[in-house]
Amino acid sequence: MKSLYSALKYVLLLALAGLLLWFSFRGVKWPEFLNGLKSANYWWILASMAISVVAFLIRAVRGRLIMLPLGQPIRLKDSWDGINIGYLTNFAVPRAGELARCGVIAGRCKIPIESVAGTVVLERSIDLLSLIVVLVSVILISWERFGTFINEEILSSLQGRLSANLFIVVGAVMLAFVLFIYIVLKYRERHPIFRKLNKIIKGLAEGLTSGFRMKQKWLFIWLTVILWVCYWLMSLTTIYAFDQVSSLGMKDALFLMVVGSLGWLVPVQGGIGAYHFVTTLALTSVYGISHTTGIIFATISHESQALTMLICGFTSLLSLSFSKKREVLQ
Repeated sequence: MKSLYSALKYVLLLALAGLLLWFSFRGVKWPEFLNGLKSANYWWILASMAISVVAFLIRAVRGRLIMLPLGQPIRLKDSWDGINIGYLTNFAVPRAGELARCGVIAGRCKIPIESVAGTVVLERSIDLLSLIVVLVSVILISWERFGTFINEEILSSLQGRLSANLFIVVGAVMLAFVLFIYIVLKYRERHPIFRKLNKIIKGLAEGLTSGFRMKQKWLFIWLTVILWVCYWLMSLTTIYAFDQVSSLGMKDALFLMVVGSLGWLVPVQGGIGAYHFVTTLALTSVYGISHTTGIIFATISHESQALTMLICGFTSLLSLSFSKKREVLQ
């Protein structure tokens, strides 16, 4: 039954990605689309891909820093492989990448997977908070240009979905979660299941609090800032690759970076469809760029990032496989 549910969920998310792709490419002028792909300056695209690799490395360094308080030696290579294999996994199963990352690092560094998961939850929460800060900054920098898009395409859509019922449901879920934790803690010694759940909760708590015990907090903060600068430069270099959007500047690159990040957050395989849809929508709504030009930009921007993730992911997967074989032979 569980495997049937997983398969159904996979198919539905894949169908969602396909639907978003269909909406994105609907009405595209194919001769113009193909000419646009041919006319792009792929040296700039290669520069964007190189910056992506630097961003992956920074994420690996950050991940290692936040896990060091767990008390086990963690190699940068293990953190790097975990990041890359996580990206690779997301193309197969949406949102499973972080779980794969936890499994890789826990297995290589002999750390309980619950503790690793706690650090990953903390790290991704910091990333989400950073995205919100950047989004608010973009709006404040140029409300007259980006405000209409944010208000009409995002806030209005959310407003139609927010209701008293939603807050009731959220409140009920939070109450149920607190009650669940209370029951586990109270009866943790009376049943093996509760003892196991108690162990998981303790491991997650240890990982979540590792950030407060991290010795190099300022280095972590600076690496986070540099990481977002890398994302911004990736957006900017992709703009430079297209004459059709070359009039866009640094603020526009920042805006497109934020919009693209929202596309990657949608739980579909590798952001496929969602990234294309939201980026094209932003280009056509805010800048009045033609739909075909918008989808050309979104396609090359997404596929160059996806290709980088796949190359790094498969490289790390092979490296991990060879390392395990060497350990068995020894």
